[in-house]
Amino acid sequence: MLDYSYMDIYLPRGTSREIARQMLTEHAQHGSWEIDRLRLYPDGSRRIRLRRKVIRAVRTM
Repeated sequence: MLDYSYMDIYLPRGTSREIARQMLTEHAQHGSWEIDRLRLYPDGSRRIRLRRKVIRAVRTM
């Protein structure tokens, strides 16, 4: 069974698309995060939920 850890990010209105893209790219490249859900509100703000797999170490002895 896969386990995920989640991180919620809120971007206020006025945040440009380019800044949002750069920030999400950094999280994806350096933290192995992927977008689980992105919500764009009518006022222009965004709420993003990122997820990544939790890898559990299994004892081999």
